[in-house]
Amino acid sequence: MEIELQEIRDFIAAIPPFDRLPEDVLNALTPSLSIRYVRRGDDISSESMLHILRQGAIAMYSGKDNLIGMLGEGDICTSFCAADVMPDFYVRATEDTLLYSIPCDELSRLVSDDESVLHFIRHSAAQRLKQAVARMQEQSSSNLLHTYAGDICRRPLITAAPNDSIRQCASLMSEKGVSSLIIMEGDDPVGLLTDRDIRKRCVARGLSVDTPVREIMTRKIISLSASDSLFDALMVMTRRQVHHLPVVDDDRITGIITTTDIMREEGVSAVHLTSTIRKAESLEQLVEASLMIPRIQLQLVNMGADLHHVGYAITAITGAITRRLIEMAEEKLGPPPVPYAWIAAGSQARREQTSHSDQDNGIIISDKMQSGDEGWFEELAQFVNDGLNDCGFVYCPGEVMASNPKWRQTASVWQGYFDQWIEEPDPMALMLSSIFFDLRVIHGKEKLLNKIRKNILQKAPKNQLFLAHMTRNALSHRPPLGFFRDFVLVHDGQHDDTLDLKHSGLVPIIDMARIYALAEGLKEISTEDRLRAAAGTPSLSQGGAANLLDAFEFISNLRLEHQAAQIEAGGSPDNFMSPKQLSRLEREHLKDAFKVVQTMQATLELRYQTDRI
Repeated sequence: MEIELQEIRDFIAAIPPFDRLPEDVLNALTPSLSIRYVRRGDDISSESMLHILRQGAIAMYSGKDNLIGMLGEGDICTSFCAADVMPDFYVRATEDTLLYSIPCDELSRLVSDDESVLHFIRHSAAQRLKQAVARMQEQSSSNLLHTYAGDICRRPLITAAPNDSIRQCASLMSEKGVSSLIIMEGDDPVGLLTDRDIRKRCVARGLSVDTPVREIMTRKIISLSASDSLFDALMVMTRRQVHHLPVVDDDRITGIITTTDIMREEGVSAVHLTSTIRKAESLEQLVEASLMIPRIQLQLVNMGADLHHVGYAITAITGAITRRLIEMAEEKLGPPPVPYAWIAAGSQARREQTSHSDQDNGIIISDKMQSGDEGWFEELAQFVNDGLNDCGFVYCPGEVMASNPKWRQTASVWQGYFDQWIEEPDPMALMLSSIFFDLRVIHGKEKLLNKIRKNILQKAPKNQLFLAHMTRNALSHRPPLGFFRDFVLVHDGQHDDTLDLKHSGLVPIIDMARIYALAEGLKEISTEDRLRAAAGTPSLSQGGAANLLDAFEFISNLRLEHQAAQIEAGGSPDNFMSPKQLSRLEREHLKDAFKVVQTMQATLELRYQTDRI
């Protein structure tokens, strides 16, 4: 083989998927390549060709200026080989570019014996990623994910009337062998009665058993659809701290499922752990309960749970520990002098926690606070922050905690913080914005935060300079793809030769989702909810949202599986994965996910023209 062809052959032999081709196929493929030079700003012909980028960069568009992808050295443009090329699709060189090109039909003939290479050729990075995520979901082995609430509501619904006595209802429950009743007024459900209601609201208070059941029933009924999975039921039970869920089908309650029903399907301890936490009488008991969190995460991952399910469960447990610590503090200190809200920031607010994250929290205090009230809140903050640290939620290195007086302020001071961050986006303001624009109330008066949030969502979309600075700050986290689109690995002495899946993989998506939400004035907090809510708005296309959701799910699942393996081996979970742990296919899909993120970052960069700041 001539030396020029040998050099081209060696180049393509290092690029997936061609790196898996046998020698004879590579040798036949190389002479079929043509060399093309495209000047910056020129379009690349839309004929049915596959292009390998030797030098330069190209951008792919759908319609006028709708960027859907960017490729650089070592990347492959497969779009013209797809069966469903969009009629308004075009590709433009953003730098002077050198391409190796081959007709799609010719390439398909040469690699016809390798289905994986054919699949790569016929799909874009986003399409390959979507199919990988779909396969991950299909391979989930959990009964809970594939069993639906309606499937296990086999018993007839047992009901009572609001004027029936507690004695009558207790007898009916005993006779039918059930632990709950739906209280009906005519055809309308007006309440739920459980054996726990009878114990706590009747027996414990010495209430006469002849009292009408309406006096002790739970009036606000939390239900779920018959089409919801048992995993959905588990998440609701864990988050809302309930043990009975009425099931609704066609706007009619058809039955009730309980934690026992779920345990019967597949042993799960998340609900029981939150129950144990609520009953804890000491810090020592909370510490003991918190030791179970990594095991629960492992159990959920082994059941096929994704970040949505794991995050909701772990965050519910963290919230339960936080609320019990606050209750213990109030038992010790007495009632609060004025209303307040204990707020969580970051991953806990987004419900994206994994086991034992560090703390990010604060307190919003009513503006009615008097000069002598601060001491009470200082003691509360110190007690809860210390307790969380003892339970494995370590102190925030940046002291973003309620024990720091700066984050223990009145509502008007908090509002002033946000106003200043939006109006004067200096580096510190941007760092704090990335934390405190994700907030949720864990305990106390939600209206204290709601008023502040409403003001933020009105101001942020109007301040393009603030959004531009937020974007520039967000772009400091880039996917770890470098020369030849190979992985750029960590070299810090502690995690050498690994990928930081959190800060280089997930954080760029989290940051972009936050910007989309702020730009559109959306109230959603979780990353997935923000992307879905922003889809189809001026800030984010439907396709871009779908691609980011796939990337977020794929990277999240890799991280969860990595952490599960560490927990199972008796170690502490972290975010640093060696590429050697990945199969060749997983490596390719991870690169596809990173390419999606790069494209969406480039779109944001162009929109806000961050290079001019």
